[in-house]
Amino acid sequence: MTATTPQHPTAPEEARRTAQAPQAPQAPQAPQAPEGTEMIHPGPQVLDKAWVADWKEQEERAGADLEGYWARRAAELEWSEPWTAVLEDSEAPFYRWFVGGRTNIVTNAVDRHLTNAHRNKLALIWVGEDVEQVRTFSYFDLGIEVERMANVLKAMGVGKGDVVTIYLPRIPEVFFAMLACAKLGAVHSVVFAGYSSEALGARIDDSESKVVITADGSWVNGKVFPLKRIVDEAVRFSPTVQNVIVVRNTGSEVVMDPIRDHWYHELCKLPIAKGRCETVQVDAEDPLFILYTSGSTGRPKAILHSHGGYMVGTYVTLHDCFDIHDEDRWWCTSDPGWITGHSYLVYGPLLNGATVFMYEGNPTFPYPDRWWNLIERYGITSFYTAPTAIRTLMRFGEAWVRRHDLSSLRLLGSVGEPLNPEAWRWFHHVVGADRCPIIDTWWQTETGMFQITTVPSMPQKPGAAGRPVFGQEAAVVDEEGREVPDGVEGHLVLKRPWPAMMRTLYRDPQRYVDTYWSRYPGMYLTGDSAKRDADGWFWIIGRTDDVIKVSGHRLGTAEIESALVSHPAVAEAAAIGLPHEVKGHAVHVAVILATGVEPSRQLEAELRQHVAATLSPIAKPESFDFPESLPKTRSGKILRRVLRARALGQDEGDLSTLDGD
Repeated sequence: MTATTPQHPTAPEEARRTAQAPQAPQAPQAPQAPEGTEMIHPGPQVLDKAWVADWKEQEERAGADLEGYWARRAAELEWSEPWTAVLEDSEAPFYRWFVGGRTNIVTNAVDRHLTNAHRNKLALIWVGEDVEQVRTFSYFDLGIEVERMANVLKAMGVGKGDVVTIYLPRIPEVFFAMLACAKLGAVHSVVFAGYSSEALGARIDDSESKVVITADGSWVNGKVFPLKRIVDEAVRFSPTVQNVIVVRNTGSEVVMDPIRDHWYHELCKLPIAKGRCETVQVDAEDPLFILYTSGSTGRPKAILHSHGGYMVGTYVTLHDCFDIHDEDRWWCTSDPGWITGHSYLVYGPLLNGATVFMYEGNPTFPYPDRWWNLIERYGITSFYTAPTAIRTLMRFGEAWVRRHDLSSLRLLGSVGEPLNPEAWRWFHHVVGADRCPIIDTWWQTETGMFQITTVPSMPQKPGAAGRPVFGQEAAVVDEEGREVPDGVEGHLVLKRPWPAMMRTLYRDPQRYVDTYWSRYPGMYLTGDSAKRDADGWFWIIGRTDDVIKVSGHRLGTAEIESALVSHPAVAEAAAIGLPHEVKGHAVHVAVILATGVEPSRQLEAELRQHVAATLSPIAKPESFDFPESLPKTRSGKILRRVLRARALGQDEGDLSTLDGD
């Protein structure tokens, strides 16, 4: 492990720059092509490097031989025992992949790199919120750290099948903890380090965790968030937690239970942490992790993923879709507490032998060019972030971006809510200099890996998610499960199983069947509304429970929001449906205005007309709010139920996931 202290502009220097920056995104200078017709083709610098040069041939080949395709890709990884069947579907929807095969995701994410040319390659570059705090780890260093953490857990009685809860911020120890659990065959449950003690406690109790790994605190916009105190409250009455491991991160004072709590840096000095720790070889279908996600009933669902299929799916999709090469520096801005952080911050990049970059802080603290500064300084080549972040940074204008040299970038990516065309074009033009393809990815906690996206050699359509990944078949169906014509909205379903698919809901298999597989037998119900265009590109509209019916017409909240943010006065927007005695529902919107713009009746009228012209007169908002911020989870998802409750004067319910920063 090494440490560096790169130079960084001082606060006064940054402050002087602020005055030069326009404070609102600029409107497009020319009319845009109608939705679905605009195609941006990759340049020769993209095509010459792409792993997948002929995407049509790859798509046809995988579609014609699903099992053969995934067998070939799985063979690129190491297995201690070969599988006897690629796919077992006799108990569908409880599909099994690589049946009889034995491996461990750590064998391929860490161990195999210690015996090849990646041994001394940088595996992880970590930068703290204080950007002069830097820690770097080669794959050799990473192997030592994972082994040390695994030895500690093993000494505490953690073994195959035991559950460990990880409640850590974006620091290197979250990598060590996840990989150490996997190395032992234990099951990790990563909880986003921002949940309340009640939410954390419920997840600990439901999973019956034996050990909790946390830190004294985390840095959030210059202030300490008290992680240890939250853990203390969460485990106060826990019947299963025997040990709490505490990483020293902020140096803040915490209360340590002399029997239950242990400083990690002190444990590392003990004999229990030293020596070899062999990676346990597990069955391909043995559980790797559970991850809690929101359910429509309000009760969190614990999604369960397994070693073998998840390993193959995340390895292949990152390799092909983001075209990972040995010299790349990969930055996924997601937190490890979400599935994106699991699949494409930790596991996927390490399976590909990539150099991963991780930053502890937020994009606008202390200045809104923090991300662009880091991309320039560390030569990031692939940058994967969320639409919410993109739209937030648009609000500060182009100058914050253009003061930095982003020429190292060759690929951009988006994950989360649909990336509206206006934000897509800004990201492509301002950040990507019109040369970086945007890999817009649609997938879910449940799917484990990308399901609809593009590869760099494909044409791009601003606002479209893309096509099903190789081997997958998607469709848009009506209420009865019949496929609808191109251009018509309906329910998005997946028609084929895939390796990284969830295996079940933890301890609730019937809910798994009822939620995802019962409505349309043989097809996975995503819960999203979408449409497909004549070229076969899928456009994600939004959650079906976020679809507003106005006078019998279905309107996607994402479409309304996209229309609003294409207006230069609007930085961000959220749409909901409110009861209307004539129309059934009316559109209500909460709008965050660009800096310097004030709300007025005239502006409301202008925005109504803009939505009518951009989308449809039926979609015109009936009413407006102009709050200072939108209620969001810390992952950036807009909590529309909170907006709805506020508009109706109702109780807002559980706000434990609300971003209070």
